[in-house]
Amino acid sequence: MMTKPRTALLEQSSLAWEPPQIKTFEDSGLSAGFLQDLVLKMLYFRGQMTGNELSDSIHLPFQNVIDKVMEFLRREQYVEVIGSGGLTAATFQYSITTKGGERARERLERTTYVGPAPVPWDDYITAIKNQGTQRLKVNPQRMKKALSHLVLEPDVFERIGPAANSGKSLFLYGPPGNGKTTIAESIGRMILANDIYIPYAVIIEGQIIKVYDEINHVAIPEIEPPRGVTGTLGGKRMDRRWIKIKRPVIMVGGELGLDGLELMFDPINKYYEAPFQMKANGGMFLIDDFGRQQVRPRDLLNRWIVPMEKQIDFLALHTGQKVEVPFEVLIVFSTNLPPGDLVDEAFLRRIRHKIEVKSPSFEGYREIFKRVAKSRNIEYDEAGLQYLLKEYYVKTKRKLRANHPRDILEQLVDIADYLEVKPELNKNLLDRAAESYFVKM
Repeated sequence: MMTKPRTALLEQSSLAWEPPQIKTFEDSGLSAGFLQDLVLKMLYFRGQMTGNELSDSIHLPFQNVIDKVMEFLRREQYVEVIGSGGLTAATFQYSITTKGGERARERLERTTYVGPAPVPWDDYITAIKNQGTQRLKVNPQRMKKALSHLVLEPDVFERIGPAANSGKSLFLYGPPGNGKTTIAESIGRMILANDIYIPYAVIIEGQIIKVYDEINHVAIPEIEPPRGVTGTLGGKRMDRRWIKIKRPVIMVGGELGLDGLELMFDPINKYYEAPFQMKANGGMFLIDDFGRQQVRPRDLLNRWIVPMEKQIDFLALHTGQKVEVPFEVLIVFSTNLPPGDLVDEAFLRRIRHKIEVKSPSFEGYREIFKRVAKSRNIEYDEAGLQYLLKEYYVKTKRKLRANHPRDILEQLVDIADYLEVKPELNKNLLDRAAESYFVKM
């Protein structure tokens, strides 16, 4: 059975989507029973809370929402008022009764989730679709400014712009140490500069899925109005079940398995954790060191065929039900293995942009070396660099790598610190640094 997104209630302009205002109980999109259970579980763990504390913890307004829940729970003797810090119900101190404790324990058998109230699934879909296409577009001028910290070969630079604007898929390949990961992260920062809203959690068919992840998401602090004041910008208080974050750039490496791309059900707590690509919605999903995962590259790539072509993904609940979720993700594969060993022509055809990140030229290497030397407060010396290139690259037929200047100069600084001498590009320090860094193959 497929769950199709309904026409959501929060259709807004894709140019400036923001969470709607919660004015009534119905605006939450949640059932009274669900919120009653959430309040009881919260009181069961916390012991006693004021109405305002419950509102802050559940991220829904007390007036017209939480107050309705508390009226019912008091009437049915699931909670009782044991004190008050003021004249309004929001300041009442609520405590769970024995009867309420029994119901809370029963509900905890279904799910132990306690936290911000979830957002209905359809509202999540609408939000992602509205925000997913709001990535910044780039042009050569913006590219030069955003990537000025990188030394890129001209052909690589020219290919990055169209790939970034596509917002689809990107395959970076080439020898190790030439900055593929750095390039991918720079693309993310360049086109994902504007912020988005995501929910703390969503609910579908009674199942809760946690979306917000403090490790992978960077929250943007928002100024909350004083309690009791309805307005923020535009004279309204937005739905606090949504959190503003920087557009995500989620990176995984060799630890990625197929199970990390599916809904992860916790059998003890009985709720789900969103998979990586769902957490990356509206941003970038970078699969680094592609080909070194514990699953076959072909299996991993086959997982992305439908999402890349249709911009939708299909996830399965533990009940077996399939749900459709937007795939508004710039997916980037980065590898230092030969593409022909990893993928076939049919899959490469589905990847919009393929960029080979080659080793730097001698001029590119020199520019990187100069920049690194300046950042380490080492006076640049052309004769010293020429000595390094001749002895440790030309004579040994060693390939240039973009990471070598940084690594060699860090070695040089460590050696100079040990010898208590000034770090400089002389023959002695360069020899010791290079001999310590390079391994004879």
